[in-house]
Amino acid sequence: MIVKPFDAAVRHAAGAAVARGWAVGAAAVSALWTFPSILLSAFLVAWGAEAAQFLVSQGLALAALAWLQTLPEFAVEAVIAWEAGKDPGRMHLAVANLTGAIRLLVGLAWPMIYFVAAFSGRRTRGRLPTITLEREHAIEVMGLLPPLVWFTVILLKRAIGPADAAVLVALYLGYLWLLLNVPPHAEEELADAPAVSRWAYRLGGTRRVAAVAGLFLLGGALLYLTAAPFLESMLGIAAVLGVSDFVFVQWVAPFLSEFPEKVSAFAWARRVDKAPMALMNLVSSNINQWTILAAMIPLVYGWSHAAAGGGWIAFRFDAEQRLEIALTLAQSLVAMLLLMEMALDWWEAAGLFVLWLTQFVWPGTREAVAGLYLAWAAAMLIAAALGRRPLAAPRIFLEVVRANRAARGNKAPRA
Repeated sequence: MIVKPFDAAVRHAAGAAVARGWAVGAAAVSALWTFPSILLSAFLVAWGAEAAQFLVSQGLALAALAWLQTLPEFAVEAVIAWEAGKDPGRMHLAVANLTGAIRLLVGLAWPMIYFVAAFSGRRTRGRLPTITLEREHAIEVMGLLPPLVWFTVILLKRAIGPADAAVLVALYLGYLWLLLNVPPHAEEELADAPAVSRWAYRLGGTRRVAAVAGLFLLGGALLYLTAAPFLESMLGIAAVLGVSDFVFVQWVAPFLSEFPEKVSAFAWARRVDKAPMALMNLVSSNINQWTILAAMIPLVYGWSHAAAGGGWIAFRFDAEQRLEIALTLAQSLVAMLLLMEMALDWWEAAGLFVLWLTQFVWPGTREAVAGLYLAWAAAMLIAAALGRRPLAAPRIFLEVVRANRAARGNKAPRA
C-alpha cells in the first residue's frame, strides 16, 4: 500500500527531470545557431550604419539602426501588452518590460561603453579618458528631453492613452526631422570605417545605395528571423532555472532583446574614437523606447481589451507601476544631464552603474535610489546655474540647428 504511491512519485519526479533535461537540451541546441545569427545580424546593420553616415547624417543612420535593433523588444512588448488587454493581472509585466529595458540600457550599457572604450585605449597622463561628444550629437542628447517631459505628465495623470501615444509619435517624428537636416560626414573620414562599410560606399551611384540598404535589410531580416527562436531558447533555460515571470520580463527579456545593439555599440567602443557614436547608438534607442515603444503599449492594450469585448480603455498605472516609471524617469534625467555636458567621465559612468546595480540586486531600495537620482540631477542643475559645470548641449543644439537650416537654405555644405 505504501510502495505503489512511492513508486508513482519516483516515476513522476524522474519524468519531470527528464522533461527539464530535454527542455534545457533543446534550448541549448537552439542557442547554438541563434546566438551566432544574432551576432552576424548586429554586425551587418552596424556596417550599414557606418556606410550610411556618409550618405545621410550619422544621427539618422543610427536612428534607422536603432529601429532594426529594437525589433525584438517591440515584439516582446506587443505580446505582453496584448495579453494584458485580456488579462488585467498581466498589466504589470508591460510596464516592467518597458522600464526594465530603459534602465538596463542606461544603467548597464552606457557605463560599459565608457569602460570598454577606456580600457581599449591608452590611459592619458595616468587618468581614465573622457568620452567627448561631437557637436552634432547635441541633437540626440536634446532629443531625450521632450519625451521625458511628456512622460512626467503621463505619470502625473497615472494613465497613458491614445492621445499620449499620438504626442509621443509626434515627438519622435520631430526628432527625425531635425536629424534629416544634418549633413552627412565628409568622405575623408571613410578611411576609419570597417572594410565592409568602405566596400559598400565605394561602389558609387545606385550600387552604393543598394549595397548600404542591402546591409540594413539583410541584417534586419536575419534579426527578424532569429529573434523569436533566440528569445524562446533563453526563455526555456530561464524557466528550467526557476526564473520568475516578472524577473524574466523586466531584466532577462530586455537584456536579450537589446543584445544586438549592445554588440554593435561595444564593437564601436573598442575602436575608442568611435565611442561617441556607440553612445549615440544607445541614446537613439532610448529615444525610440520613450516614444514609439511606449506609444505602442496603450494602442495594443486598448485594441486587445476592445477585441475581448471590454471596450477601448486607457492603460492605468497602479502604485507599483508608478514607482517603476518614476525611477526610470529619474535615471534618464540624470543620464541626459550628464550628456548635456557633451562628455562622459569615468565617475559618471560608474555612478550610473552603481545605482542601477543597487536597485537590481536589492529591489527594495528603488524608492531610495530614485531619490538619489533626483538629488544627483539637482546637484548638476545647481552646478550649471553657478557656472561650475555648464550644460553646453542646449546652446550647441540651437547653434547646430540654425547652421544646418542656413546651410540647407543656401544649398551649401555646413562648415
